[in-house]
Amino acid sequence: MCPGAFAKCLGISLLPLSVACVLCNILLFFPGGTPVESQHLSEEVWYFGGILGSGVLMLFPALVFLGLKNNDCCGCCGNASCGRRFAMLSSILFAGVGVLGAGYSVVVSVLAIKRGPFCLDKSGWRYPFESDDHYLSDSTSWEDCVQPVDVVLWNLCLFSVLLTLGLIQAVLCAVQVVNGLLGALCGDCCGGSRAAQAAA
Repeated sequence: MCPGAFAKCLGISLLPLSVACVLCNILLFFPGGTPVESQHLSEEVWYFGGILGSGVLMLFPALVFLGLKNNDCCGCCGNASCGRRFAMLSSILFAGVGVLGAGYSVVVSVLAIKRGPFCLDKSGWRYPFESDDHYLSDSTSWEDCVQPVDVVLWNLCLFSVLLTLGLIQAVLCAVQVVNGLLGALCGDCCGGSRAAQAAA
């Protein structure tokens, strides 16, 4: 597959992942599916890992990858092939932005899962699992959180989804780094075949 066409496939894959990350982050503001006061939300929710990192920042590389197949950067000194190579090379920069955005979302998700949710237990509003590394394997302790209802499962599921999607996004952007280098060095095979057909 040509580098430009492959980059377009990566862009198409990144778009729904970005939307899913934004939706997950929005749902985190409604633990258990119910609205709560802002001071009763986990701190990591306000870091907007899914909205900013895997969402907004990921849109830039996704849109750039989508346009690479037909982008010749207006040619390069009148040479369209050179322009396509430059476009593929510049996509590496946007892929790096995507890796950073996805990495931010992954780090926030890991911290949120490790720390556990902010909830009301017998000692008041706090992070009851902050010093308990075993709460993930002991679901009976989740009942200690009285409010918001089912907040442990809610946060654990959504942050796990954000973690997984962030890792997938980072891998796709890293693949584009390699694809961009190949496209810059070898050129766009599709562009070359079209030119050959036009000449014939």
